[in-house]
Amino acid sequence: MKKYYLLIFFILCTGMVFGQGNRREVFDAQKVAFFTRHLDLSAAEAKLFWPIYDEFTEKRDEIVQERNSISRDVGQNFRNMSEKELEEAGDKLISLNLKEAELKAEYHEKFKEVLTPSKVVRLYNAENGFKNYLLNQLRSRREDAAKLKE
Repeated sequence: MKKYYLLIFFILCTGMVFGQGNRREVFDAQKVAFFTRHLDLSAAEAKLFWPIYDEFTEKRDEIVQERNSISRDVGQNFRNMSEKELEEAGDKLISLNLKEAELKAEYHEKFKEVLTPSKVVRLYNAENGFKNYLLNQLRSRREDAAKLKE
């Protein structure tokens, strides 16, 4: 669960990091460059990989958004919710976790169709590396902003 909150945190922070305008395009361009570099994708591999990865990301983001919506609702209304409502929310959160795990397993197989096994594993490492890259950018910007306030 902690990973998912971090993911949403990074997505929200990305907006702050890149400012106004074409934030999503800048984010996507950085992600593509980061992954392409870390995976050492050939042009042919990239052509096959990116549509699959984009589809996976879109489906995963839908699950994450739904899970975050439930968590946010529970966090805001916890004291006013009945035990039955809380049980249903918990069951739904577990169901979404399972759905995400199934999605990851499905796309793991799809990734293996277009990438070598070593590149598939490097993909998972690149996803974590990109999150760390964004976090470092955010920290750097915060430090710079704090220095300006001094």
